[in-house]
Amino acid sequence: MAHITTNVRPTHMTFAPMGIARRIALALGAARQRRHLAQLDDAMLRDIGLSREAARAEARRPLWDVPPSWLR
Repeated sequence: MAHITTNVRPTHMTFAPMGIARRIALALGAARQRRHLAQLDDAMLRDIGLSREAARAEARRPLWDVPPSWLR
């Protein structure tokens, strides 16, 4: 039986230092925005078209949970 090896890394396993730094910055930015969203009063939430419950749900999302469009 032959064993074949390659020197190619899977792309999902490759982490460039700038990629990691960017992801951390995005996660911290999302956390900051969610904290601010949680502090808005009901009138401000109505102005942006969100209910109090929707704002709470967004504020509870995990730090690493950012929109896919941010990762491009």
